[in-house]
Amino acid sequence: VQLQASGGGLVQPGGSLRLSCAASGMVFSVNAMGWYRQAPGKQRELVAGLTRGGTPLYTGSVKGRFTVSRDNAKNTAYLQMSSLKPEDTAVYYCQAAVGGDDYWGQGTQVTVSS
Repeated sequence: VQLQASGGGLVQPGGSLRLSCAASGMVFSVNAMGWYRQAPGKQRELVAGLTRGGTPLYTGSVKGRFTVSRDNAKNTAYLQMSSLKPEDTAVYYCQAAVGGDDYWGQGTQVTVSS
């Protein structure tokens, strides 16, 4: 299983970014996945995710601003981030749960700054 995250960058407060997570060796449509982030000096935290059934889940600080989705045909998951705030600055990781094991992408940096 390999996960390839992309789409990070520098954005001004209030701006938007879309992260992508392309998977190989597994199928997103039948496995749960998550988007995590880790800011400097902080623990990695779950930001959003999709259950095996496709139900989206969000942590409170991103509800209404972030949207998690997946494209089954492309076997790719997305995290659409809007109304970004400086406190959203972190390295973002995608994760997938496959057969009881967790797999992680390499991380993509998101920096929100004016």
